[in-house]
Amino acid sequence: MARPHGRAQALAAALLALGTTLTALTGTAVAAPPGAPPGPAPAVTRAGLDPALTAGRGADVAFDEQEAENARTDGTVIGPDRTPYTLPSEASGRKAVRLTPGQYVEFTLPRAANALTVRYSIPDAPGGGGTTAPLAVSVGGRHQDTLTLTSAYSWLYNQYPFTNDPGADLLHPDWWLAECSCVPAATTPAPVLTKPFRPTHFYDEQRLLLRSTHRAGERVRLTVPAGSPAAWTVIDLLDTERVAPPHVERGGLDIRAFGADPTGRRDAAPAIERAIAAARRADRPVYLPPGTFRVDRHITVDDVALVGAGNWHTVLKGREVALPVPAPDGSTHTGVGLYGRSAAEGGSRHVRLSGFAIEGDVRARVDTDQVNAIGGAFSDSTISGLYLHHTKVGIWLDGPMSRVRITDNIITDQIADALNFHTGVTDSLVRNNFVRNTGDDGIALWSEKTADARNTIARNTVQSPTLANGIAVYGGTDTTVEGNLVADPVREGSGLHAGSRFGAEPFSGALHFTGNTTVRAGGLDLNWRIGLGALWLYALDRSIDADIRVTGDHYLDSTHNAIMLVSEYGVKDRYDIPAVHFKDIRVDGTGNSVLSARTKGSATFENVDARNVGAVGVNNCGSFNFPATGSEFSLADLGGNDGGWLAPWLLPNTITCDDRPPVVPPPAPAPWS
Repeated sequence: MARPHGRAQALAAALLALGTTLTALTGTAVAAPPGAPPGPAPAVTRAGLDPALTAGRGADVAFDEQEAENARTDGTVIGPDRTPYTLPSEASGRKAVRLTPGQYVEFTLPRAANALTVRYSIPDAPGGGGTTAPLAVSVGGRHQDTLTLTSAYSWLYNQYPFTNDPGADLLHPDWWLAECSCVPAATTPAPVLTKPFRPTHFYDEQRLLLRSTHRAGERVRLTVPAGSPAAWTVIDLLDTERVAPPHVERGGLDIRAFGADPTGRRDAAPAIERAIAAARRADRPVYLPPGTFRVDRHITVDDVALVGAGNWHTVLKGREVALPVPAPDGSTHTGVGLYGRSAAEGGSRHVRLSGFAIEGDVRARVDTDQVNAIGGAFSDSTISGLYLHHTKVGIWLDGPMSRVRITDNIITDQIADALNFHTGVTDSLVRNNFVRNTGDDGIALWSEKTADARNTIARNTVQSPTLANGIAVYGGTDTTVEGNLVADPVREGSGLHAGSRFGAEPFSGALHFTGNTTVRAGGLDLNWRIGLGALWLYALDRSIDADIRVTGDHYLDSTHNAIMLVSEYGVKDRYDIPAVHFKDIRVDGTGNSVLSARTKGSATFENVDARNVGAVGVNNCGSFNFPATGSEFSLADLGGNDGGWLAPWLLPNTITCDDRPPVVPPPAPAPWS
């Protein structure tokens, strides 16, 4: 939990000292020339790239993204750096701008806008728990507001499941540790580890609805006041948009009529529950009007529609509350959340949730806690147009359940996943959602105990998961992952992933990755010390024996490999990946190879074009037995594979195994001629 906030003046000296100790976190620094003129036009990006490079992929969002490093500033650009536990590594595009008191960064509006979102980082308190610091916002040269930035929801440390204490000793001294290649508890003398150990989850975001609409071309300046107690303020990016007036749900039962307080001072949960009960009797929707409504616990929804005025206007906001005794599900805390009935109770049906925000208060990861924004089981239901912030998981659904549509949501700054279909979720759709800064998989399908089936993950954007993968599929039947954009995964995962792990049911039927784009993925797995692929398939608990087809994907600026197929070394002779088919793929830049094969199996390639490849096109280790007959992994060239990466001498199974080849950073992605 956060420490009480002291007076700014009293904190200043401590924060300045902490800032000195954290200099290493900011990575490579390049001073921007003071007084540099702004560019001729706003530099709008998607995932830190020219939008033309990602056209047709990812979520269609209302806001324009601008990276701080492309804006006018008298601050310092940090990065690029993909090294975990550094501020640039978790920034969009792996670069950001560091400001000290008195400095600014200034953006130009590309379109008319009346709302903005700032993604930022400020230091933690010396003992953890977060601090606050001001950030002045002006538009068109006129002061608009001063945001109170906080680090209460960022800065995690140590081993999984992490801690808020920067001075903590190892949480698991009996675990193998990559930093010393040892088990500390079994090592004499014990390794000396720098504290804070493994700092991560640096960033947060705040939204601001402006008093009026400002025209394209006006400048938005973010300034750190001269008296700020923060030694530094890092600005990653600015999102700007034009928010529509509040929606009014005609025929809806207004929760204010049932006693809900729109100022957020009084608990609104009982009033919302009264409105839900009345709406079910009258077969009418519940209307959540503009305002902030305090909710500190779960509200059960079943056979009802909850419709807000828009996620900039209606906010359900709550505090995390410690339970006097653990709940039957193991939770030790509760907090704001809308939950369907449990699957054991038959789940909820015919629920419609749309047009509001849920602001939680989750600051630490407790895996047994049900402190998610949306939870439970829903069938024949829709969840759309929500903004979910500061909960453990944005949407965690425990099946069995069927036919749920999750569309057009924004899910950011989560302690764990943004969305997880857990156990027997079938015939469902996740489309056009925007995800940023999760502490685990961005979007996951986890077939634990009962297989998920016939689900589609389409046209979503996932940026900067600080742990694990952008989109992950753990078992299941007939899964389609198509048209998504995934950028900047940081550690222990990558962009797109399919794994037989975490006790998941087998893969079966079709597993299709189609028309996705990854950007700056394929990082280093810190435990294996092996470079992953932007797409990686991992056979751990069993073989991945499905109809696997990868078609039309683009892998841009991959840190190590574009594709990795791997089985765990301890099961390498038991489990394999029998057949994967790649077609119409573009690979633009790899630090190592197009394909890293570390398993028994096979793959076919047709019209797979690659350029700017840093090492041998195929790093073929097979299952590491190195027989005289060649690798246990074979490749077939079906034609049209341009760029010289799939040379004839590599076929069908030449061993080219290099466990840790040097990384050759590729040039930035460019349009494909």
